[in-house]
Amino acid sequence: MSFRIQPPAPARLNRCQLFGPGSRPAIFEKMAKSEADVINLDLEDSVAPDDKDQARKNVIQAIGDIDWGDKYLSVRINGLDTPWWYRDVVDLLEQAGERLDQIMIPKVGCASDVYAVDALVSAVEQARGRSKRITLEVIIESAAGICHVEEIAAGSPRLQAMSLGAADFAASMGMQTTGIGGTQENYYMLRDGQKYWSDPWHWAQAAIVAACRTHGLLPVDGPFGDFSDDEGFIAQARRSATLGMVGKWAIHPRQVALANQVFSPSPEQVAEAREILAAMEKAKTEGAGATVYKGRLVDIASIRQAEVIVRQAEMIGR
Repeated sequence: MSFRIQPPAPARLNRCQLFGPGSRPAIFEKMAKSEADVINLDLEDSVAPDDKDQARKNVIQAIGDIDWGDKYLSVRINGLDTPWWYRDVVDLLEQAGERLDQIMIPKVGCASDVYAVDALVSAVEQARGRSKRITLEVIIESAAGICHVEEIAAGSPRLQAMSLGAADFAASMGMQTTGIGGTQENYYMLRDGQKYWSDPWHWAQAAIVAACRTHGLLPVDGPFGDFSDDEGFIAQARRSATLGMVGKWAIHPRQVALANQVFSPSPEQVAEAREILAAMEKAKTEGAGATVYKGRLVDIASIRQAEVIVRQAEMIGR
């Protein structure tokens, strides 16, 4: 372990982030009643340019009028290369009340992008005397973003989470695909005449997870475009969870239950984790730093792995 201690990520559930366009207020109540841990009301890509102003008004009203329960409530603002983003921030913080938890910044390419939003948020909070400190989430969806991913992760003390936006990322990288996430038909290896498909998003996800864990953020997988393909969604979500991501976006209500399923430890996993902790506690009383559990070695590193599973189960239980 480095002399510099790796900070813990925020202790909150982020298994599923359900997105809905700010231009469709009719769906907000249904989103609030969903099983998603995080609600993302969108002012960016899902809203047409002519609808931006009205969408912002819809979202501001909904933040105060709708009972969001214990959802973590986030709004995705427009990109910093547009004329809308500053008004998104100012109007949200001046008019939407204290219920808003988070602002999501799209297409972040460097730490300065995070600084710019942080500075504006801080100024409005101070001017309005807001008591609730807004948090930030960023989306990595460009070549610049993935190149600067660690400095972005360290860009602000407000920052809590980081997501991968597969579609814009693919476009920025010049990838030959129109799919959003998942297996890509032409990304395969050939052996003895048989095709074996690998994961073109793996390296970017791993970079995001490493940056997030270094700086105490929640790493989140982004959208899976084909919402009719449950098996494909689950397969990608399982790969993401195995890499260390804590959750995934849902762009359709049917994906919420799938994400919650994948990113919630099973009863069997929780039971095994508790047994490992008990076995290690017994070994410690006997003066041993390791022990054998079901035929395999477990040690201090095993404790850390088991504790992650138990903590997740306890948060879900609460």
